Amino acid sequence: MNDGAIILLTDRPDQSRALEAVLKTVGHCEVVFDDRNFANSAKPIAIVSDLTLTRYESSRRLRALVSLDRKKRIPVICLMRSTSDGALRQARDLGATVCLPAFTAPNLIAQVIRDQVGAHDEDGDSVCAEGVARATEVLTNLFDGAREGSVALGVLEAGLIPILAAVREGGLTRWLDTVWTHDDATYQHCLLVAGVAAQFVTFLNFREEDRRHFVRAALLHDLGKARIPQAILNKPGRLDADEIAIIRTHPVIGYDILRGSGCDSLTLGAVRHHHEMLDGSGYPDGLAGSAISDTVRVLTICDIYAALTERRAYRDPMPARDALAVLDSMGTKLEGRLVQYFGRAMMAVR
Repeated sequence: MNDGAIILLTDRPDQSRALEAVLKTVGHCEVVFDDRNFANSAKPIAIVSDLTLTRYESSRRLRALVSLDRKKRIPVICLMRSTSDGALRQARDLGATVCLPAFTAPNLIAQVIRDQVGAHDEDGDSVCAEGVARATEVLTNLFDGAREGSVALGVLEAGLIPILAAVREGGLTRWLDTVWTHDDATYQHCLLVAGVAAQFVTFLNFREEDRRHFVRAALLHDLGKARIPQAILNKPGRLDADEIAIIRTHPVIGYDILRGSGCDSLTLGAVRHHHEMLDGSGYPDGLAGSAISDTVRVLTICDIYAALTERRAYRDPMPARDALAVLDSMGTKLEGRLVQYFGRAMMAVR
């Protein structure tokens, strides 16, 4: 870990001791709970905010600490006591790079810090391997929860930064080569879509917050398949009409699972509508035109491209240029301008 300290900002130091103990296994950790303590704190390499941000003094202290070194964007993990849209917006305005529920396990918070602080210290292969491993762990937890009836989205945030770092540092080609060795077709597809989405939104120079949003939607988009029979998901050939009808229920299943979990509305829309088409020919709701959000428009392109280029036991992957030609041939089903930008992003991969 680099020189400096992990700063744990808290307004309840007595309840933050377990978190402090775990953070000390990552690196030097200092707890800041008042202004005198704040003035004597070390230079931060990461900040964990365990604060009630609606309190003026708490938000002021976090803003002051984040502003100490504006040239270097350090990880800022905010533990949220409310996950409303307004609370999340306030945290991000204050500099949060990751927002996690306040009840998130300390070891998961520590792993997020390792991922964010350590990513640039590793070579492309190890960053990619770590990103795939972390994302697979997240998917496993999410799909297991979905099968049992509910999901804990707190684990999701820990997988976003490693994916973005892996594609940025190691390149999309390395990511795809690693993911193609995965033995679970559904997980493989979610990981492919996440990597492709990370490449696309990075190419478009989206803000970090928006990049995480699209990777989040990519990881969650097929969550409903957790309740589709494995015999259908892994069938080595074409599905019959009844099987197609069953698998087409997965967007609504995923939406219903996530609706009560605190998932944001844009991601919920992406999960439900990633098979909608601009001309109204998609499913499950037959949306068309302006009724389809920008998130869905981007995710649908990434989803189709990943499906065309992924490796399966019963067929070879389609070459990238051929897959892009298929996207282009879909005409008014997809947004042509986005398809053009997407093609440039895929041709720029390393």
